[in-house]
Amino acid sequence: MTTEALFHADPYLKTATAEIIARTEEGGVVVDRSIFYPRGGGQPGDSGRIVWAGGSAEIASTVKTPDGLGAILVPSAPAPMPVEGTEIEMLLDWDRRHRFMRMHTALHLLSVVVPLPVTGGQIGLEKSRLDFDMPEVIHDRDFIQARMTSFVEGDHPVTDTWITDAQLDANPGLVKTLTVKPPRGAGKVRLVRIGAEENPVDLQPCGGTHVRSTGEIGAVRVGKIESKGRANRRISITLEG
Repeated sequence: MTTEALFHADPYLKTATAEIIARTEEGGVVVDRSIFYPRGGGQPGDSGRIVWAGGSAEIASTVKTPDGLGAILVPSAPAPMPVEGTEIEMLLDWDRRHRFMRMHTALHLLSVVVPLPVTGGQIGLEKSRLDFDMPEVIHDRDFIQARMTSFVEGDHPVTDTWITDAQLDANPGLVKTLTVKPPRGAGKVRLVRIGAEENPVDLQPCGGTHVRSTGEIGAVRVGKIESKGRANRRISITLEG
């Protein structure tokens, strides 16, 4: 079951229609197209509401189908859900999603400021973080803060493009994460670019949602550098506003 990723074509879509193509044993529904991002890559699944003729349901989260190609909308509580073939209207919890978009883009910038392999990460509403393979601290917090602020204030454009799996295999340096692998399965991989095409600030595989430009992130505050093991260090960020 494949779901068209409307959140990739336009991450600013707040509402759209879709058709139910399957139901799950757990009470969720699979849609043929979705503005709801399914959980993955450290970014939580989107929430919101769906409406159909004669009913509605609150959506607590969105997850991928087992094959990774479909999106399952998971209701907040057990409730009668529409059957296959039903047309629904999707209403996104935009404020929550937009904050994740700002956080996710900011973490891409953090991976530029700290050019080391990423061992883990998590995107949250209040705080987000990346873990790095960093036996020794290479930059202090003030340096990271200044560089992050510079990138945000530079208001660099954020765009995406697609390459084949083979092209990614030929350019392994594009992958910054050690544990999380780029989403595959469709024969192509999405690259998120920050900055100009000819000399980008950042270019890496990513299936998440992002803002249009770094200026939209707003003020970022960098937390302390925490030791999380012999060679693992964590850097957290929060958004001001």
